[in-house]
Amino acid sequence: MPEPTKKEENEVLAPAPAPPPEEPNKEKEAGTAPVKEPNKEKEAGTAPAKEPNKQKEAGTAPAKEPNKEKEAGTSPGKDEEDASPPGGLPPEWSIGESPVGEEQDKQNANSQLSILFVEKPQGGTVKVGENITFIAKVKAEDLLRKPTVKWFKGKWMDLASKAGKHLQLKETFERHSRVYTFEMQIIKAKENYAGNYRCEVTYKDKFDSCSFDLEVLESTGTTPNIDIRSAFKRSGEGQDDAGELDFSGLLKRREVKPQEEQPEVDVWELLKNAKPSEYEKIAFQYGITDLRGMLRRLKRMRRVEKKSAAFARILDPAYQVDKGGRVRFVVELADPKLEVKWYKNGQEIRPSTKYIFEHKGCERIMFINNCVLTDDSEYYVTAGDEKCSTELFVREPPVMVTKQLEDTKAYCGERVELECEVSEDDANVKWFKNGEEIIPGPKSRYHIRVEGKKHILIIDGATKADSAEYSVMTTGGQSSAKLSVDLKPLKILTPLTDQTVNLGKEICLKCEVSENITGKWTKNGLPVQETDHVKIVHKGRIHKLVIANALVEDEGDYVFTPDDYSVTLPAKVHVVDPPKINLDGLDADNTVTVIAGNKLRLEIPISGEPPPKALWSRADKAIMEGSGRIRSENYPDSTTLVIDIAEKDDSGVYHINLKNEAGEAHASIKIKVVDIPDPPVAPNVTDVGDDWCIMTWDPPLYDGGSPILGYFIERKKKQSSRWMRLNFDLCKETIFEPKKMIEGVAYEVRIFAVNAVGISKPSMPSKPFVPLAVTSPPTLLTVDSVTDTTVTMKWRPPDQIGAAGLDGYVLEYCFEGSTSAKQSDENGEAAYDLPADDWIPANTELIEKTKFTITGLPTDSRIYVRVKAVNAAGASEPKYYSQPILVKEIIEAPKIRIPRHLKQTYIRRVGEAINLVIPFQGKPRPELIWTKDGAPIDKNQINIRNSETDTIVFIRKAERSHSGKYDLQVKVEKFVETASIDIRVIDRPGPPQLVKIEDVWGENVALSWTPPRDDGNTAITGYTIQKADKKSMEWFTVIEHYHRTSATITELVIGNEYYFRVFAENMCGLSEDATMTKESAVIAKDGKIYKNPVYEDFDFTEAPMFTQPLVNTYAVAGYNATLNCSVRGNPKPKITWMKNKVVIKDDPRYRMFSNQGVCTLEIRKPSPYDGGTYCCKAVNDLGTVEIECKLEVKGGLSFCRLLLQGVPPNIIDSYLRDLHSSNPEE
Repeated sequence: MPEPTKKEENEVLAPAPAPPPEEPNKEKEAGTAPVKEPNKEKEAGTAPAKEPNKQKEAGTAPAKEPNKEKEAGTSPGKDEEDASPPGGLPPEWSIGESPVGEEQDKQNANSQLSILFVEKPQGGTVKVGENITFIAKVKAEDLLRKPTVKWFKGKWMDLASKAGKHLQLKETFERHSRVYTFEMQIIKAKENYAGNYRCEVTYKDKFDSCSFDLEVLESTGTTPNIDIRSAFKRSGEGQDDAGELDFSGLLKRREVKPQEEQPEVDVWELLKNAKPSEYEKIAFQYGITDLRGMLRRLKRMRRVEKKSAAFARILDPAYQVDKGGRVRFVVELADPKLEVKWYKNGQEIRPSTKYIFEHKGCERIMFINNCVLTDDSEYYVTAGDEKCSTELFVREPPVMVTKQLEDTKAYCGERVELECEVSEDDANVKWFKNGEEIIPGPKSRYHIRVEGKKHILIIDGATKADSAEYSVMTTGGQSSAKLSVDLKPLKILTPLTDQTVNLGKEICLKCEVSENITGKWTKNGLPVQETDHVKIVHKGRIHKLVIANALVEDEGDYVFTPDDYSVTLPAKVHVVDPPKINLDGLDADNTVTVIAGNKLRLEIPISGEPPPKALWSRADKAIMEGSGRIRSENYPDSTTLVIDIAEKDDSGVYHINLKNEAGEAHASIKIKVVDIPDPPVAPNVTDVGDDWCIMTWDPPLYDGGSPILGYFIERKKKQSSRWMRLNFDLCKETIFEPKKMIEGVAYEVRIFAVNAVGISKPSMPSKPFVPLAVTSPPTLLTVDSVTDTTVTMKWRPPDQIGAAGLDGYVLEYCFEGSTSAKQSDENGEAAYDLPADDWIPANTELIEKTKFTITGLPTDSRIYVRVKAVNAAGASEPKYYSQPILVKEIIEAPKIRIPRHLKQTYIRRVGEAINLVIPFQGKPRPELIWTKDGAPIDKNQINIRNSETDTIVFIRKAERSHSGKYDLQVKVEKFVETASIDIRVIDRPGPPQLVKIEDVWGENVALSWTPPRDDGNTAITGYTIQKADKKSMEWFTVIEHYHRTSATITELVIGNEYYFRVFAENMCGLSEDATMTKESAVIAKDGKIYKNPVYEDFDFTEAPMFTQPLVNTYAVAGYNATLNCSVRGNPKPKITWMKNKVVIKDDPRYRMFSNQGVCTLEIRKPSPYDGGTYCCKAVNDLGTVEIECKLEVKGGLSFCRLLLQGVPPNIIDSYLRDLHSSNPEE
């Protein structure tokens, strides 16, 4: 029957069921109705199963009942070749095994670059009953969630539904490496688990898959009794292996339970009345495997359901007949006059001996005699304009095995032939080895020869691996036999012999065995590979290993092992070589030069087999191996002389002696130790210019054993640490002229000596030198002070000092009358042209300060003064004072400037340090007198330090005895200035004098006490009262910071007896001790009548009283000043401020504040006019009180104007003092 066209295949929308199988041993007559049980013979006309990728042969037989032998015309193919998958999949689809057409696709898919897999599952082999695990790994770095992984067997069998006792699926995730691991474990594998598997991983739009194979080996060597047709039946729910991994893809005989006899069912009627979605279920239930043929037949059956006008009865949908049999086609016409024509594949059939036509009434009959496979085709008959069609299936009879295979024994390498005979010529026969089909090919060792009914399996060059059970299978039977391949007995005709050869000679290992077989050579247990150096020869029964040029590495234990035999032929090879010393790396005279201080490691290559023993010596003294400074080290291929720190004395000739069992060798090496030269002595700078100098030096005392090649010169600035090289070409002479130096910068130079070894250490730097240039004259020469015998001058540094710096100044003077004046235009000042002998130096050595005092001058004399700046280049032009100076001291009245914080009482605690600095003015130097409370100060307790401008009072640890009024008197001749400072040193107070219990009533106790005798030199700020129960005597604070000397303690516990104590407190803290009541207070429980005390009203009225007075204050003109005092009184007094007895009222320059008794007067930006006497008056109903202070305003416009006009400060002070003395009232 021809293959279905592409149009017909496209019309198949759902899987079509195949016709039900028929009973194996019965034949159905042609023309019978197609309604039988599933396990009985298939009726004529059913479509047989076709083999994929091959053309359909005419006359193939339909499928038979599973578990029975396949009838003639069918092929013993696998499941994937005979079963079509659901859903309209192509016929190449596989359940258990990978089809031949997919092998290349699977290899191409596995060779493609993986998208998601980092490790793919690999195929494996497992024995029946053992376990095997397949692992797939997916990288999760770029994945936001877990990927989806599915395991399949074949193409569509999802293994997730098969998980159970024989299959387990696991998955894990490693957080550190971010890799998902998926495992499929097969437990207690069975033979039908073998086949092709596939793992698919998906993540969003990414997809990756991998195929792998599982091979299951049988545990026994027997060949199973294979039923080809059993592979077409799936495991049902009622069988023992339901739910296991039964993929029905193996040629294995399976025991089938006898099925109960069921009533006959017309499968085609079920299919015609069923929905297309139920076709696959019905086909599976009734064993129909040719789904496409079933679908085509259903289409024809449905198509002919129309009422025909020409035919009363049409042809059956299909007919089936055995090869050589006779088939009968019958139609019944509605009108016997209609002409009938018969067609086969579109060609009209003419009557002949093969085709016989009969007419019986309205019946028209066609017989086909002696049916052959070519008669398997489509037939139709026409009557008028109508026609009806059918299909004829010709079934071949089963091919039987007439001559069985016989067990065979053979030796390795022989040709083996296994022969059998079948019942028909050129029948389709399949050969198997241990249950696996043998597929011959051009590169296969298996060949099949067919001679009529005789079939022969030929194995060329049999090996032990060919030992197995071989079987042949036909459509009607099978036969099996065992093939046993053994090795021939092996005899050693010529064994290997041990050899000792010299280095470079040929090594030839030869042996001869009784058989022409291959073998392997090993050396020291490792395989020997043939190379250009090693040749392996095999000629017949002789085996050779030839090494043309023997090396030391060729020594070892050689073994020849014949293939497939446990016999070994060993031999030892020993390579010897006389010792040799290789001095090719040295000079012609074998001299080695080493720098002193370096480590010499002289490695001399040596050779010899066995490795020779080396001995170093010098001057008949052996150099031993060890840890000395000079030692030797020996290795198999070299000997080394080591000198850790080379010295000059190590120079000399060293000898090497080598010795082994093959001979001796000697050599000598000369070692020369050289060094860098010593550093030269410090260079001398003989001449200096503006930017250059001339320097000379002497060669170094030791040249390091190599001639001096030249010198390098470096210079640096004196203040820098960075040296700069002046020449890049060696200087051959010992004189050099550095140039391009900066004028006025101090430089140093140094020298490096150079020989063939290297550069010496630098010489000591030369003495610093500076390219010289004098400075400009000093500026602003003025008189600082004058006494009866001295004149103090000060000036400013020169405007242009120059890069060379400034070494100091020279101050000179001369007396008036010894020279004649000469006017100069420079700066409008008077200069004097005087002979050098008339000027007297005031300082014998250079001074760095810009102030100097000329001493030893006669009183009332007049002098001229000049100053010069001096550096390394010499003295600058002099700077003259503009007029002669009268040597007579100016008297300045003394003045004490008390700091603001000392104008009030200065308070310090006991143990603290007191350091008071009081500046003053006055000329000549005033005389200072300190007194305390009118008595001289004890300098053993109080340190007084005086200078020209201030006096310091220092007490390291203050004591209360240091408290008092300190008076300072500054006296300059008849002028006297005094000032006072109040110092108070305070400490913690003593305890109260007496604490009494005044009264006890109820839960209350009235206490009173007297203030302490010692208040710590400061006011008592409060008291702390504590109580204690007589039983425990634990003290608890009742009241803190209490200001009165009596208190009432409440909320005491009735029935307890209490003691009380009181601490005094001042600004330094609580007293160290407390005063306790002598008697205790008993809180009576009951029966005591409380008597209310009688209290008198306290009079809180008080006359005004200043608690903090006003103090004399100094203010600076232009800066705000404040006057402060504190007052108390009840009722609250009224505050009035007055200046010079005049009430201050509605003046915007004054602001008055009063807060909590503190009165403040703020004067905004005062001027000298605001100075005077200020008064604060407090008035209430009980009295009036006043307090005064003086305010002095310093500065003002006159002082600033004089200062801006350039008047010296001492002259301004004299002027103000004279102005004050002329107006004492102001």
